[in-house]
Amino acid sequence: MNNLNETAKALVAPGKGLLAADESLHTADKRLTEYGIEAGPEMRRQYRNLFLAASGAEQHLSGVILFEETLGQTADDGTAFPALLKAHGIVPGIKVDKGTEAMAESQDELITNGLIGLAERLVSYRAQGARFTKWRAVIRIDGDRLPTNHALLENAKRLASYAHIAQEAGLVPILEPEVLLGGNHSRLRAKEVITETLKAVFAAVEDQAVDRTAVLVKTAMALSGSESGKKDTPEEVAESTLEALIAAVPKEVPGIVFLSGGQSADQATDNLRAIALRAKEMDAPWPLTFSYARALQGEALALWQGKSEHIAAAQEAFISRLAKVAAASEGR
Repeated sequence: MNNLNETAKALVAPGKGLLAADESLHTADKRLTEYGIEAGPEMRRQYRNLFLAASGAEQHLSGVILFEETLGQTADDGTAFPALLKAHGIVPGIKVDKGTEAMAESQDELITNGLIGLAERLVSYRAQGARFTKWRAVIRIDGDRLPTNHALLENAKRLASYAHIAQEAGLVPILEPEVLLGGNHSRLRAKEVITETLKAVFAAVEDQAVDRTAVLVKTAMALSGSESGKKDTPEEVAESTLEALIAAVPKEVPGIVFLSGGQSADQATDNLRAIALRAKEMDAPWPLTFSYARALQGEALALWQGKSEHIAAAQEAFISRLAKVAAASEGR
């Protein structure tokens, strides 16, 4: 497992983080149409190329999480995307879950699918160049009603099963139990649920003999629900988020990455900076960095609009935001 530990550490190298370019086909098409861009396979390829081929991204990116389609696509110059990333010192990764469905026992909650056939798929993904993986679970808050213990435990078991299979295949697993921003809950309730969720995940990890020194955690920040009317200060977010992580994540874990989860680009940047500063004050045991999607891509997509003459300006905006977020990950 030593090589997996080295890969995990490389993904949370100081001043670098992850681009989450793993939107499903449906989500990628939806994102394009939001910006007035035509959907479809070729535009999705151009969308990925806009970011993966951006000059200078390697200064701030340690890795990129790809979707299955993108793993097999090529850049404008014909280079396979995983090979392009590797040539620039960026580690290619792959989202491996198969999405969510309503739980039979709790129709307001979701369970993630994808364990069937996972081991076989991982062999293929590794052959295509992937060196790490990601599995997302979805946890909803609704007062004290949700999440239920059953949803927490079942999602935790599947995350741990996935992690075990990924490590056996020679790939680093990222565990992403995302506590959703939607709702009218308080920041303290979000902190409580993040803590409970991560404790359940690591109990399952222990049960399934997953090597904790060769996994990464991807988590939401502790924020008031998007319908609560409350806007937390970065300092409040940092305090609550770190309290949750210190209570639930083992010290042996090589690192933690944050999702932007519905925050604006500026909000996700400012909150990350505050978390990094507070983590230094608290002497947190793990490196902390970013694994953002929309917060890194939104400004560039608005400029690009699917037009070749706008590529340079869009890539410049992407690199500018990426540099700001990377600096924030170090508290700058």
